[in-house]
Amino acid sequence: MSMITERPVSDPAGTAPVDTVAEAPTTGRRDVRAVVAAYVTLTKPRIVELLLVTTVPAMMLADGGMPSLWLVAVVLVGGSLAAGAASVLNCYIDRDIDQVMRRTKRRPLPAHTVSPRSALVFGLVLAAVSVALMAATTNWLAAGLTLAAIAYYDLVYTLWLKRTTAANTFWGGACGAAPVLIGWAAVTGSLAPAAWALFAVVFFWQMPHFYALAIKYKDDYARAGIPMLPVVASVRRVNAEIIGFSWLTLLSSLAVWPLGMSPIYGVTALVVGGIFVVEAHKLCRRATRGEAVKPMRLFHWSTTYLTILFAAIALDALI
Repeated sequence: MSMITERPVSDPAGTAPVDTVAEAPTTGRRDVRAVVAAYVTLTKPRIVELLLVTTVPAMMLADGGMPSLWLVAVVLVGGSLAAGAASVLNCYIDRDIDQVMRRTKRRPLPAHTVSPRSALVFGLVLAAVSVALMAATTNWLAAGLTLAAIAYYDLVYTLWLKRTTAANTFWGGACGAAPVLIGWAAVTGSLAPAAWALFAVVFFWQMPHFYALAIKYKDDYARAGIPMLPVVASVRRVNAEIIGFSWLTLLSSLAVWPLGMSPIYGVTALVVGGIFVVEAHKLCRRATRGEAVKPMRLFHWSTTYLTILFAAIALDALI
């Protein structure tokens, strides 16, 4: 598309011959902004933001205070690139089902804003840069975990598990919990029991968090042939897993308390974890009674829960 267009202009009296003037190249600038916005959308910024919420507090706990700002910045950039790469490659692999689902059909690939080849190249470049950055500035354990998380999410979860088993959310949960291990490894070069305890919190949290979303878009997943648990299992089975994993999330968070945490964290974990469990029970009770389930209430609260819990970890590490 030309960045400069011409439009006819005449004088007010209509006596001068029709001429043409150049129009400002605003259309071209809008096109560039739209393309940039499409590539950013492919990285799923909201998911990146949530992953980073867990990374920095894990680094602070590993350090026993505030790590160097340089290290924090490097891990944030590397983690953002890695999470973005995983999401872009996920969009590339899932482009066939994204165009079927109402929730995803406006994403850049089904909307043909970005070509599949361009998305693939973009994702691979982001992945390579993220792993190289982590290897050059942190340590090989953190870099290896970063590479493993990207590969597992795209090759194991997206390409295989998501399309073949109702346990896809469970087995894919390791990817979402990996940032706490990566952040810890970046600081210490190793993985302590507290790191694995935080990993367990985020791992178990993902089931009720994502099952709530899957309930909301159950018809969408069914249309695309994706065997998410709410699509293929009974209400009783879904309820049992939501409640069970909510309790496991609470218990895992409390297991972190004796690993060097103060009552600041412990009380926070008990209170917000209790609310999380109560919300899970409410959703399941409504589903059992055949009432309006309101799954997004649990979904949004679960995000708030994780944010508050890890903010408490950061505060505890500082104090």
